[in-house]
Amino acid sequence: MSRHLTLLTRTTTAGAVIELAGELDHHTAPEARDALPGITLAAGQQLTIDLAGLTFCDSSGITMLLAARNHALVAGATIALAAVPERVSRIFRIVGLEQVFPTHPSARAAEDSWHPASD
Repeated sequence: MSRHLTLLTRTTTAGAVIELAGELDHHTAPEARDALPGITLAAGQQLTIDLAGLTFCDSSGITMLLAARNHALVAGATIALAAVPERVSRIFRIVGLEQVFPTHPSARAAEDSWHPASD
């Protein structure tokens, strides 16, 4: 079985967006985690992880998402997940991650929910 993950990044007004497609598992999570230091975030921005194309996520994938959360927090930014597939959302509910990650139906909805920090 071939394990494949596509990772694309883009920048919006709210901050960086990471689009993940394919399988986020013990074979591919290290690649995604290695990309985090290259994601620049300013204090008050939001890191959005778009999971619309995700087909599978195991505990290594969850660990990568937690590393992304830590990356955002160190920068003084927030994190949001977008378009979480139901099969992944179910796992998040079972392990309690719905309390750790705000989720939105789309990356656009996540961007629209972001509000710049007030001075």
